[in-house]
Amino acid sequence: MDKVFDIEIKKLRDNIDHIDRQILDLISQRLTQVQDVVALKKAHNIPVYHPAREEDLISKLRSQATASGIDADFMEEMYRVILRNSRMEQTVEMKQQGIKAGATVLIVGGEGQMGRFFSDLFRASGYIVRTLSEKNWNDVASLCKDADLVLLSVPIHVTLETIQRIAPHISPTTILADLTSIKTAPVDAMLKYFTGPVIGLHPLFGPSCATLDKQIIAVTPGRDNGKCRWLVEQLSLWGAIMVNAEPEEHDDIMDIVQALRHFATFCFGQFLCRKKVNLARSLEFSSPIYRLELGMVGRLFAQDSSLYSEIIFATPSRRKLLKQYVAAMNEQIELVESNDKTLFMERFSEVTQWFGDFGNQAMRESDFIINKLIERF
Repeated sequence: MDKVFDIEIKKLRDNIDHIDRQILDLISQRLTQVQDVVALKKAHNIPVYHPAREEDLISKLRSQATASGIDADFMEEMYRVILRNSRMEQTVEMKQQGIKAGATVLIVGGEGQMGRFFSDLFRASGYIVRTLSEKNWNDVASLCKDADLVLLSVPIHVTLETIQRIAPHISPTTILADLTSIKTAPVDAMLKYFTGPVIGLHPLFGPSCATLDKQIIAVTPGRDNGKCRWLVEQLSLWGAIMVNAEPEEHDDIMDIVQALRHFATFCFGQFLCRKKVNLARSLEFSSPIYRLELGMVGRLFAQDSSLYSEIIFATPSRRKLLKQYVAAMNEQIELVESNDKTLFMERFSEVTQWFGDFGNQAMRESDFIINKLIERF
């Protein structure tokens, strides 16, 4: 019986090994085709990421999987990995493609983390990159001369001052852009003190990213949008997703997305600290969602406090919003004091209705993340 089993299992395993080799060969063929796609995109300066193409492909594959008796979620997850690998391959190649290769880029604050990140990107794509800081500010005139782009990558609290200081040295044909996480005041200042093309940029990611693949950059118009187009196209070519907004709309959204979220996380972390919660022990009892939430809190406190203080308290409107948030939290004290479960459920239902269909989307997305955490831990 054992001998028969051994013979039969060997045949099956040999067949599986043969199929695996075929799969690897097909993946290799696909990667070769990706290189051809890269060459074509480079020739025509086409961005790496094509959302509609990817989603259409995933939808088609899910249907084909179901028709073949294969779990559609499994097929989607496998191809998401393949597609991301494909994008990463293309993005690395596109880093060497310059929309305006040979142009001169001056990065003010180029010695900072984000400044170095963009310096590396421009340099790898054939641009001439200069950097300016307080150390070499005496050379500002010569560094600005003949620059095609002056990109400000400085802390929020010195952005307006830096714009005013550098503007007189910049040619009216040069693009002036900033990377600040607030946009209304910087864009207004650039328009006030500089007469040439102006554009506001806000990278919604940190400098630790390996590539711009699917990273979001907010774009706020300033002046002479046509003359700024090559810069937007270059960022898109590197794989970034460009989101357009007026400066005021950008700041209103960032008040919630950044300032309020970071402040709420800070409050939660401070409360845990003051209660002297045993984090290690709590993780032993934690569900994946608690680990995820605690991970986001820990992530905040593992980074630069000055960076977050700049973001959270950047404008009077943000500080006003934070006070409204604290006041709203205090309103919930009555629920605790009165043990009013009915009132709690009424407020819960109100928020549920306000979230609408996003609640179901949030369940699907968070389930995916939770399942990944289960696999890891």
